[in-house]
Amino acid sequence: MKIIKLLLGLFLYVLILILVYIIHVKFFYVKVVLYSAILDVIIATIITSLVVLLSNFSKIFTTFEKLQMLIIYMLIGYAIAISVPTIIDRSLSFYILEKINQRGGGIKESGFQKIFTEEYIYEHRLVDVRLTEQLASGTIIIENNCVKITNKGKIFASISSNFRKHLLPKKRLLRNEYTNDLIDIFKNDKEKNNNVVGYECK
Repeated sequence: MKIIKLLLGLFLYVLILILVYIIHVKFFYVKVVLYSAILDVIIATIITSLVVLLSNFSKIFTTFEKLQMLIIYMLIGYAIAISVPTIIDRSLSFYILEKINQRGGGIKESGFQKIFTEEYIYEHRLVDVRLTEQLASGTIIIENNCVKITNKGKIFASISSNFRKHLLPKKRLLRNEYTNDLIDIFKNDKEKNNNVVGYECK
């Protein structure tokens, strides 16, 4: 009986989450899709707790079990927020599929460099989206047309570069060969001694 009620509560939670998400994206302003989706998870969890956990529906559960249910709901909601709207919003892989479909079902392999440099950045307003996300996260500030990294941003950059260097696969398949090219993404700059490129803030 408890399992059935747990699943019914979960089903109701997912329905509430979908409804909250649709209302949010249709009628309210959104700065960052990920943060918006996480906010929807929190709102849906609160509504579900009021509807389910505080009603007679959940009297069969102990207080600890109710807390566990809330945690389960939030974790599932977080997984949905990351796996659906955020992935579709950010995913280059989905863009490639959409672009191939848009171009009639086939694109020459040699054309993808042009697509990424001339179409993807423009169509997705990639620079605007990523700068907005970083501003909202507090990892950068913009002063006098200069984008500057904050102390918080430096911490994240350090974590990212160290994770990339030590914990990403060193034998990764890129098309037809296994390589470690993505372990050090600035390797070409170092090899060319190209530390000054002309777009730094003076």
